[in-house]
Amino acid sequence: MSRIGKKILIIPAKTEVTVNGNTVSVKGPLGELIRTFQPGIKIEVAEGKVSFTPVAKNLNVTMNSLWGTIASHVNNMILGVNKAYEKKLIVEGIGFKADVVGTNLVFKLGFSHPITVAIPKNLKVASEKNIITISGIDKEFVGKYVAEIRALKKPEPYKGKGIRYEKEVIKRKEGKKTV
Repeated sequence: MSRIGKKILIIPAKTEVTVNGNTVSVKGPLGELIRTFQPGIKIEVAEGKVSFTPVAKNLNVTMNSLWGTIASHVNNMILGVNKAYEKKLIVEGIGFKADVVGTNLVFKLGFSHPITVAIPKNLKVASEKNIITISGIDKEFVGKYVAEIRALKKPEPYKGKGIRYEKEVIKRKEGKKTV
């Protein structure tokens, strides 16, 4: 039995959830999200509440894990259309910069050339004093985009130079000792 899947989600005001077969559509003040799920879990919307029940009587491990996963995804969709998800990245290092230029994010990360990354239309990106703020209604998409940006120059353990998450702690190593 899935503890997360058994919970009934309450739909907030100004939010509309519709289910058409395996496709769930969530409309809210910030936008609309649509997602198709695997069959096997029945999603019901009634009286401002969303409930999840497995179709099969005998649950196997896959269906049990899908039950909770689908419930979490729908919960993230409901939360995202009401309040945007936000992640922050910090660019640290001498000469390292990040600027928003039009629809692109331009980085200077110690390479011989600047790195340009396109900003997707469904995300809002702001850069101020080497702190990049990325926000959007789809939690999974925001996390994926932030991870791609961080992968451009991961923080190194000696001086901590690179791109890191806002609350990420970098374990520092001690440099070479002179005798």
